[in-house]
Amino acid sequence: MAEEKQTTTTTTVSRHSEVGHKSLLQSDALYQYILETSVYPREPEAMKELRDITAKHPWNLMTTSADEGQFLAMLLKLINAKNTMEILAMDINRENYELGLPVIEKAGVAHKIEFREGPALPVLDQMLEDACHGSYDFIFVDADKDNYINYHKRLIDLVKVGGVIGYDNTLWNGSVAEPADAPMRKYVRYYRDFVMELNKALAADPRIEICMLPVGDGITLCRRIS
Repeated sequence: MAEEKQTTTTTTVSRHSEVGHKSLLQSDALYQYILETSVYPREPEAMKELRDITAKHPWNLMTTSADEGQFLAMLLKLINAKNTMEILAMDINRENYELGLPVIEKAGVAHKIEFREGPALPVLDQMLEDACHGSYDFIFVDADKDNYINYHKRLIDLVKVGGVIGYDNTLWNGSVAEPADAPMRKYVRYYRDFVMELNKALAADPRIEICMLPVGDGITLCRRIS
C-alpha cells in the first residue's frame, strides 16, 4: 500500500509541474474547480474551438489559459475597449493566424482583425511613424520575452492615457522568485532574467500604474497615467 501511495503522489507532482506553466495555484484540484465552475460553463463556443485547435498544435505551450482568457474578456468590457492590439496578431508566420481563421470567420469577427505579417518591432515603429500615438484602449503582449522591454518602449506611446497594457507570463512559471541556481528547464532559465528585468522596469515607470496578478502564468496590467 505504501508503494501505491508513493506512486500516486509522484504522478500528481509531475502533472502539476506541467499545469504550473499556466496556473500558479498550488493545487491541481482547485485550478480544475475554477475551470469547471466558472470558466468552461460560460466559455464562448469560438473560444473553446480555438483552445481545442491550439491544444493539438506542437507549440501548444504558448496558448493563453482558459481562465486568463475569461479574465481578459471581462477586463475589455469593463474598460469599454474599442481599439485593441495583441502582439501575437503580428506573426512572422501567417500560418499561425490562419490556423484559427476559420473559427474567427464563423464567429463573424474577422472584419475586426487586421493581421500584420512579420516581426512586431518594425510594425510598431511604423505605427509610431504613422502618428498612431495614443490610439489604443488596450494592448496585450504575449510574445518573445527577450523583447518585452523593447515592446514597452513603443507601446507606452501607442496606448492612450487611461488605457491598459497587459504583459503575460510575468511570473514565468514561478521562476522569478527562485534562486538563480535553482533547477529550471532551459527555456525557463533563458527568459527568466528578461522577465525580471521587465518587472523591475514596470515598477519604476512613473507613466503607469501597475497590478501584477497570479492569473495563468502571471499577468501585469499597466494603466497609462501620463
